[in-house]
Parts: sequence; C-alpha cells; structure tokens
Amino acid sequence: MNLLEELQEHVVCGDGAMGTLLLDQGLPMESCLEEVCVADPDRVRAIHRDYIAAGARVIETNSFGGNAVRLSRFGFENRVAEFNRAAAKLAREGAAGKDICVAGSVGPLGISALEAEERGIDRARCFHDQIEALLDGGVDMIFLETFMDDVEMQIALEAKNSLSDCTTICSFACEPEGRLASGVPIVEAFAKLRSLGVQITGVNCMNGPHATVQLLQRIPIDGLLAAYPNAGYPKYIDGRFIYHAAPDYFAQAAREMVAEGARLIGGCCGTNPRTIAAISKAVAELKPVKAKPVRVITPVPPPPEKKVSATAEESLLDKIAAGKRVIICELDPPKTLALEKYFRGAQELVRSGCDAITLADNSLAILRVSNLAVGAMLKERFGITPLLHLSCRDKNVLGLQSELLGMAALGMRHVLPLTGDPARVGDHPAASSVYDVNSIELISIIKKLNEGFSHAGKSLKARTQFVIGCTFNPNAKNLDSQVNRLERKVAAGAQFAMTQPVFDVRLVKETKRRTAHLNIPIFIGIWPLMSARQAEFLHHEVPGIIVPDEVRKRMADVPPENGSGVGMEIAREVVAAVGAEFPGVYLITPFLHFDCTCELARFARKM
Repeated sequence: MNLLEELQEHVVCGDGAMGTLLLDQGLPMESCLEEVCVADPDRVRAIHRDYIAAGARVIETNSFGGNAVRLSRFGFENRVAEFNRAAAKLAREGAAGKDICVAGSVGPLGISALEAEERGIDRARCFHDQIEALLDGGVDMIFLETFMDDVEMQIALEAKNSLSDCTTICSFACEPEGRLASGVPIVEAFAKLRSLGVQITGVNCMNGPHATVQLLQRIPIDGLLAAYPNAGYPKYIDGRFIYHAAPDYFAQAAREMVAEGARLIGGCCGTNPRTIAAISKAVAELKPVKAKPVRVITPVPPPPEKKVSATAEESLLDKIAAGKRVIICELDPPKTLALEKYFRGAQELVRSGCDAITLADNSLAILRVSNLAVGAMLKERFGITPLLHLSCRDKNVLGLQSELLGMAALGMRHVLPLTGDPARVGDHPAASSVYDVNSIELISIIKKLNEGFSHAGKSLKARTQFVIGCTFNPNAKNLDSQVNRLERKVAAGAQFAMTQPVFDVRLVKETKRRTAHLNIPIFIGIWPLMSARQAEFLHHEVPGIIVPDEVRKRMADVPPENGSGVGMEIAREVVAAVGAEFPGVYLITPFLHFDCTCELARFARKM
C-alpha cells in the first residue's frame, strides 16, 4: 500500500498498543520490551497478527524505546541494531502478502537536552543508529512518536532524512490546549515539520479519545493528520495500569476525529485489537474531511498584568536596582516542632537589617520542618520575606510544580532551585531520591511558570512572578567548570546567584572578576566560624565548603574560648570585601546561633 496515496481519498486504520499487550501477558513492568523481539519473538508476531486481523493497515514495530539511551537502563546499549532489525523483521513477516504498511516506531530518548549534554550523549547519533537499523530491517516508513519537545523531534527527523527519503510520520504528545511541553504551539511545530518535508503530522498518547478530539479542534487542516489516543486514563491495580475505555466509545470518538481532519487513526497506551476492530469498522466508509473551521484558537500567553491574587513581595532585585544594599540571611527550619526560638531569631535578623530569610529544603538530606510552611508563617505572622530553597531530590516534576504554584498562591516570589544532596547521605538513608530534573532544568520550568505555562505546556491562566536564584560554588578546584555551569543556569532563567561559604578575601575578588560578564547579582555566602573544630569539620566533612589553610591555622592558633571572636573577625573581613565588590551579601546562620549573624547584618548595613 502506498500510504500517502491512500490517505488522499480514504481514512486509514492504524494499530494499537504493543507494550500494553506484552505487559498484560505477564511480563514484569520493568522489562525491556524491545528485547522481546529477540528473546520471545512469537509474542510480538502474535500481536502483529491480531492487529492486522482487526483491520489495522499500518502496523508499528516493537521498537519505541530501541535507542541506546533507553536500552542502557537494561545494559543493552550495544544491541540497538540487533533489537531494531529484529523488530522490523517481525512486523515485515506479519505484513507479508498483505496490503499493509510497516512503520518503524521511534520514541524520544527519555532524557533532556541538558542531561544529554552533561553525559556527553550525541542525540543525533542515537536516533541515526536506531533508524538505520529499522530501515535495514525493511520498514516502509518511520513513525517518530510521543515526542514532547519540538527540538528533539527535529533532531530525530534530520537523522532520518540523512538516511532515507521514505515517508515520515511525526507525532507529538500534547496537552488538549495545544501547546507542547517545550512551550511551542503544536500548530507552529507542525508547520515547521511540514517545511522540513514531513508528510504526516499527528498526535498520540497523553490524552484519551475525548481530549484528543478537543486537541484536534485546535489544529487546522494544512496537511495529512494522524491521531493515536490512549484508551482514556488508567487505574493502577496490583502493579498494573488498567484502562477501561470501551471499544464502542472509542469508535464514536474515531468518527469525531475524522470530522476534525484526522485521516490515519489508531491507538496508543491501553488499546488492543478489540479497540482497533471497532475503529476500523467505524471509519471504513468515511471520507477524509479536507476543510473545517478551527473551533478553538490556540491560547496566547496571559497578559503581564494578570497575576495571582495574593499580595506579592517586593523583589530583592528591584531593591538592588534602586541602589539599595540587600542582605539575605539563612536560617534553616528547625529539626523539631519547637519553633519559638526560630521565629525569635528570624525577627532579630530582620531588626538587624536582613531583607529576606532564606530557608533550606532538608539540607544534607536531614529531616526538617517544611520550609514552605515555615516561610508562610514568616510572611503571614511577621511580614518577613522568605526565600525558599527547592530541592529536586524529594519531589517529581508534578510535585515540584505543585509546590511552586502553592508558593505563588501565597504571594511568595523568591526561590532557589537546587538539585539536592542524595537521600542516602542523610538521616533517612533508605528514602528514595527522585531527581526527575536537576537544578538547571528546574530553573527553566520556573521560567516557564513565569510565562504562564506548566512544564507540560498547559496554560496557568496567570503568570507567576518568581525571582529565580541559583547556586554557585567559587570554592571548586575547577572554577572554569563552575563558571560554565553558572552561565548555563543564567541562560535557563536564573536572575541571581548565591554561593557556598567563602572564607578567603582573595576569592571574593576573583569571583567578581570571573562572573562580571553575567550581569546578575552574586550573593557571596559568609559563615562566621565558631571554633577551630568547626572549621575543620566544615572543611573536611561538608561538601562544597573549603576553609583555607591559613584560616584554619588562624582559628587553631587561639584558645578555644577566643575562637568565635576570631571567626567573627574573619567574617567581617569577608563582608567588607564583598561590600566593595557586590550589591548584596548572604549571611549563613550556623546551627541557629543567630546572634552572630545579627551582628554581621548590622555591620553589613552600616557599610
């Protein structure tokens, strides 16, 4: 079958899910499904056979995750060619002698562009190697599916085009509102793909039949369109995802998809041969719709003046722009529910000249009272501006965004995204570390919230007003690497930086020299040492902190009872150096000993 010719005058039925059926047959959830093409090919043959019998005229290879990145999770990164050739061969066998097209399924790599860069992964090469193997195996076309990032889609498409001019289907997973997770409206992404020679664009996964119809309503008919919805939303029962959308319901939705311009219709997660049989029967006599009104216009970003209702804080950056010195003081939430001393310390810090209290997020993976709760109490009870750390360790992308939206609803603006110390180093070593994203990726997510959209591209109907910070470690042995990482954070959306504690006046000047080109405020961290023993502990046991030899010697050369006095003297010297180079300072309170931080805040305010 020549699919492009067929789609000019007919609606064509595709196949349904492969992974769902393999898992339904008892394969463990953590299985490498692409390996089944080699380890148990009869399973895959049977699924292809059942879909063809149900009426599918386009079948996809069992190769969605067959790239080196995804296969590396199972130790199979060197078997890309083997698995993909086998997948193509099995589908080719099923289509033999029939009027059937075989599409080589290619999914995204499953990592962000930043992670690929940090791991030294050549994304184009990964796609090239997989697609080359599928073509060698005899597929008729390439189906790039379930992409959420238009840039990654273009990388995959360019890899495919370097190998073959065969038909390409490019399909995105997209919210019903019509905006990709990358922030690009799907209509724009489709137009770009068509300009690059893509013959069929489409949508698949993420949405059930009803939401897919809603999405198609936003898409004008400017070319051949495919739709492969999920079978609704699943329930998680006994370790399995169970879908409940009935075939007849799916069939009715398929007719609505045709009315919205779809010409190639199949199914994604949760669908099965019964679903495809219902779709095939429903669209058999339908003709393609070649013109329609676009019923819903792709939404534009909300206007800048449309904000969340809570009274928002004055930006620390606005204070700096007005020529004011900004003093940030860290006061970690306590480890117990005895909060009186904490609140007393926060009030004393503000009275001493502190502009904002920054609250760590279970630093060193040690349990503390929620910084969101403590920050809300500081703001509501005492009118104190909180600057919340937000760690990627404890929450997935959904939870991180939910917390951020909660902050915005409470009028909190200042946030410091962190990757976070792994849970295994803290007081709950059996706890899981999430790390869906790292700090740079979280910065870009927050920047998108400020534009009015979630990470999935869904409109928030208002813009958040976050002032986005980032961390910078000038103590690192390889300062070039740290500056490079800081540049990437600024490019992602960071508006200011806060450093690890610095004890060396010379390093303050060097930090200024190395970061001046970024044109963002740098808040140098200053920790007043209490004793020689504490100096040794920080230097040897706390990651990211270096106490220079001369400072540790200076602390060791005085009697223990004079240690805090010398530590304060060193801190004042660093504060003075920071005041000469930077518009603000970041004072770190050691172990709730806020008296010394109050003294430093008063000293910094008088400069």
